Amino acid sequence: MDIVIYLDNAATTKPCRQSVEAVMKGLETFGNPSSLHSLGLEAETLISEQRETIARAVGAQAKEIFFTSGATESSNTAIFGAFAAHGKRKHRVVTTTVEHPSVANPIGKLEKLGCEVVRLSPDENGQIDPKAVLEAVNEDTFLVSMMLVNNETGAVFDVGGAFSLIKKKYPQVLTHCDCVQGFMKLPFTVKKLCADMISLSGHKIYAPKGIGALYVKNGVHIPAFLLGGGQESGFRSGTESVPLICGFGAAVKALEGKVEENLKRAKAVQEHLVEKCSENGGITVNFAAGSPYITSISVDGLKSEVLLHFLEKKYIFVSSGSACSKGKKSSVIKEFRIPDKLTDSVLRISISADTTTEDIDALMAALCEAQSSLARIR
Repeated sequence: MDIVIYLDNAATTKPCRQSVEAVMKGLETFGNPSSLHSLGLEAETLISEQRETIARAVGAQAKEIFFTSGATESSNTAIFGAFAAHGKRKHRVVTTTVEHPSVANPIGKLEKLGCEVVRLSPDENGQIDPKAVLEAVNEDTFLVSMMLVNNETGAVFDVGGAFSLIKKKYPQVLTHCDCVQGFMKLPFTVKKLCADMISLSGHKIYAPKGIGALYVKNGVHIPAFLLGGGQESGFRSGTESVPLICGFGAAVKALEGKVEENLKRAKAVQEHLVEKCSENGGITVNFAAGSPYITSISVDGLKSEVLLHFLEKKYIFVSSGSACSKGKKSSVIKEFRIPDKLTDSVLRISISADTTTEDIDALMAALCEAQSSLARIR
């Protein structure tokens, strides 16, 4: 069997052994967690344990963690919840031009509903100045939403710096952060981020798809997004998926205490990738100044889609950008000021805690072969 080299971890990750085992345990604990009998209590106990684990990982209280179907639901809940709570009195939202669609599209809908949306672009270094974020906020602002790690380039934004400035001058403004690409990869706490709400995803950290969480700071009141039986303390109705929640919690627990160690390893792998790219005159590193888990490169003169399929035949899997884009050209890449001649050739190399320098060597060998055998962009 051919060895698979998976370098598309920003899209999704392979569930870890601990997560798979926990999912199976959750399936065997089949009681409804809302039931009052012992089988229900057993299921509810499992959920409570995972809630504690995830809360501990971000420095929160268990009662501030609400399970969702994923980060898309979490972000939609935060954004539309903020609008429902404050949108009648205030009308401005501040965000960035490089947010994930799960944030950008809900905010776009708010704009159609009459909100004023201020979108800030990264500077020439791929950063967004916290002072610029503060300057965009005024007394009419009810929400600021800013991602921690960009999913296409790996750029890390100073969310804590921006949100702390905002809270000092405008304490009533709600702050939301998409932490999907930073959770259990970069060290952070909700307190350091000064975030009222953060969105988390399971399948980016070796847990199953279909499970996520929303942190809502104690004292922040936004209405429920899903109505029904009153699960999740009345905030998110719908019978909880015990197996998926167990898998999520187990993946987080497996990474506890390893964030710094894994980060160091990821930096070494990224440095190796950058070095190998520099040795090849036809490969440009577009961005490698943020999270070491994500690196954007371009293979000069070769289209991304062609390269993807070439690599796939060699069982090497990468992407051309956000998995949610389905092959469409990314506006995010242009916002990071990557030259037009390189945008059609972008590859996103996103590694895991288990990626090795040997994996990178195999990738580079395949890219060299592609350069010599594939037709150039006309």
